[in-house]
Amino acid sequence: MNQRHLEHTTTMTSAPPHLRGRYQRDPAMRVASVIGKVWFPLWGRFTHLDIPGPADQVTTLKVVGREVVAHDNNVVALTMAAPDGGELTPWYAGAHLDLLLPSGRMREYSLCGDPADRNRYRIAVRRIPDGGGGSIEVHDTLTIGSSVRIKGPRNAFPLAAPGHGSPAKKLRFIAGGIGITPILPMLGAAQRLGLDWSMLYTGRTAATLPFLDELTGYGDKVAIRTDDRYGLPSAADLLGPMDAGTAVYCCGPPPMLHTIRTELLGRGDVELHFERFSPPPVENGRPFTVTIGSSDRRIAVGATESALAAIRRELPSVPYSCQQGFCGTCKVRVLEGAVDHRDNILTGPERDAGVMLTCVSRAEGNHLRLDL
Repeated sequence: MNQRHLEHTTTMTSAPPHLRGRYQRDPAMRVASVIGKVWFPLWGRFTHLDIPGPADQVTTLKVVGREVVAHDNNVVALTMAAPDGGELTPWYAGAHLDLLLPSGRMREYSLCGDPADRNRYRIAVRRIPDGGGGSIEVHDTLTIGSSVRIKGPRNAFPLAAPGHGSPAKKLRFIAGGIGITPILPMLGAAQRLGLDWSMLYTGRTAATLPFLDELTGYGDKVAIRTDDRYGLPSAADLLGPMDAGTAVYCCGPPPMLHTIRTELLGRGDVELHFERFSPPPVENGRPFTVTIGSSDRRIAVGATESALAAIRRELPSVPYSCQQGFCGTCKVRVLEGAVDHRDNILTGPERDAGVMLTCVSRAEGNHLRLDL
């Protein structure tokens, strides 16, 4: 059960009249009022719970560990700690951090360490030469001793364990390549809780798979399948026996997620939880145009591309991160036009004020003019 400490703010007024009118103020209530004025403040001090800071609070950490965790040398794990060695905001399996890189880029990386370690965060980053530049910056500039600013932790992929928030009877984990990062802490939680679980870990080759050494401790609960030996996995290979009451947690490339989602259509007796590390496909999209307010440059947005992707052709440095509508990095004000909102985070007042997320939302009509 989640608990939150709230300071007692109710004003103690004078006691009410006696119920039968014998006294101007009820003696019992006067005594209770005096006790309350003393008791509640003291009780609040003794029972105060530590409250995590807001998810958007910026914290500066120091890189205290750096390790290559895949044999192809393209995945590096960074361990970060507070400069004073103090405790960090607690987190739970599935959570991620927003890294605010020196270039101004913000990128999200899953926490893949031990949630019980209150003094360190660990992430792992695969170098993607033709990506948006964030992974290259992490690999080339963040060394031991570097300072790094973060937001979070936040959790958009929480684990609901059988008997601890989920009606499922067993768990099936599926990870593709670097998709192991949010899954890794889930395995530790499932093992500690003594749950019935299994996992398939897949990728191009064994050399590309990070954290293989850490997974050996789980024995035959974890199956490793690589494309160079067995070919691309089928839905049956990925899912294994899908008994009623199974909860599936998966993270990996879009084709893998599409295969799993298609296979489980209509299976109301199976839970499916997944996290992408790439933009979702555009559904029911129509072409429209975007005008950059500062330059009057008009940009065509295709039916199957995001407004963000189109804008980046004109403004490569425009800020973005998750590309899935929940981090808010690409938030922008709309100067003209109606928005087809497809995000998960904007409030009603923000939408009424003309704010949109360009990574997922689109024009409701044919044109938008943006404050860029």
